[in-house]
Amino acid sequence: QVQLVESGGGLVQAGGSLRLSCAASGRTFGSSAMAWFRQAPGKEREFVAGINWSGGRRNYADSVKGRFTISRDNAKNTVYLQMDGLKPEDTAVYYCAASYVINYAPSAWDYWGQGTQVTVSS
Repeated sequence: QVQLVESGGGLVQAGGSLRLSCAASGRTFGSSAMAWFRQAPGKEREFVAGINWSGGRRNYADSVKGRFTISRDNAKNTVYLQMDGLKPEDTAVYYCAASYVINYAPSAWDYWGQGTQVTVSS
């Protein structure tokens, strides 16, 4: 069992930066793949970035490559999403998720946080 709590969302101007954090509790965090998804109003939840248990493998959606960076600190049971060069189209609720392997489909992830709102103004 893994419990996830996101933080770090907010309002930022286009071109700005935010860093999201996801604090996890539970004994299996160190062996779990972690990911960030997002969901904008009226749209389906979409994969943003994923990282395997060791941090040695990272995957990104094409829309965020070169702008977002996912990382993790297993000693702190925390995964991060550094978001630079934010665009208005990045506006969404961002969710942290945990599972065994990285998968682009939301249905493949076992545990979810409550989400944090990111709003990018133009």
